[in-house]
Amino acid sequence: MSKAGGAGSGPTAAAAAAAAQKQKTLLQRVDADVANIVDNFSLLINVARVNDPPFRNSQEAFQMEMRAARMVQAADSLLKLVSELKQTAIFSGFASLNENVDRRIEVFNQQAENTEKLLERIAEQAAASLKELETHYYSSVARTHQLDA
Repeated sequence: MSKAGGAGSGPTAAAAAAAAQKQKTLLQRVDADVANIVDNFSLLINVARVNDPPFRNSQEAFQMEMRAARMVQAADSLLKLVSELKQTAIFSGFASLNENVDRRIEVFNQQAENTEKLLERIAEQAAASLKELETHYYSSVARTHQLDA
């Protein structure tokens, strides 16, 4: 077991380090996806300038489609990230719930052991008291007079 003041050791420190690393990775993904959306949007706006002729050449149309597709991919990546965060929140909630259930089970097991010990002590005391009463009854004067009569 790790000591309460022992920073940087034990499973709690490892879990905290893993959580910090995961948070850093998720923030990097968010930054990259948002930057990708902003960059592609600005490039899409630059390509989509209004020209006097009513037509666009195929290169501009292709660039617009490509930038729009990249924006959709970055938005999809953000949606997947949100889904992953929701799952993490749900499963970490279940983990803490399971820990709480395990603690309660330990408490109830301890109470069951204490109850069994108490019942054993009561049974021993009852057996000793019964034996003492039987001994006293069989050696009593009143019983011996009943047998003689």
